[in-house]
Amino acid sequence: MNGVEGLSLSAVARAVGVTPPALYRYFDGRKGLALAVCEDVTAERVAVVSGAVDRAGREDLGACLYAATRAFFDWSIAHPAEFDLLMGAGYARPASFVEAFEPVFVRELGRLYVSLFTELLNRTGLEYPEDDRLDPSLARNLTAYRQLMGAAEDFPLGVVLTMITCWRQIYGLTCMAVYGHMATAFDDFIALFDHMLDDLLAGLGLLRGPGQG
Repeated sequence: MNGVEGLSLSAVARAVGVTPPALYRYFDGRKGLALAVCEDVTAERVAVVSGAVDRAGREDLGACLYAATRAFFDWSIAHPAEFDLLMGAGYARPASFVEAFEPVFVRELGRLYVSLFTELLNRTGLEYPEDDRLDPSLARNLTAYRQLMGAAEDFPLGVVLTMITCWRQIYGLTCMAVYGHMATAFDDFIALFDHMLDDLLAGLGLLRGPGQG
């Protein structure tokens, strides 16, 4: 197969030992099969990240956020093909013909981080820009992202901005590690990851837990 857009129901049916019509009825065609792949991979990734949160416990939010993000980072490096499908260079192909493709992984992982940032907001009085101080175009984007993550309408857009500001750094470094960018200089990205997380957590008024990293 040549990527998700090259999925052949007949080939998949042969591989799993069923008839193509039976597979078609179960998945409602190629788009349904592609979405099922996305949902399955997303569920695996979210389970790994959620497990890291459970092990860290929510008492120390710095440790919890570090554990969640490190689990995502490690999973991505260990599963480059899956990362490429959901968030990398391969993302545009399935997203172009499966309308629900993007909301699946953004919603599932986003919901977990929304819960953590909600706790952070309630516990520490996190500083963030007020909605009326945001550029209208940016506010519109943040509103759409908030909805995509499944956050409540009263979840402050300024906190959404804080989250996406952290994410753009995490995503960038994860892409570097998954695709081996500058691998001649960085044969191990963990030290750079820890440096980045220390900076991001400090901006939230947090520290990573003892023994992490």
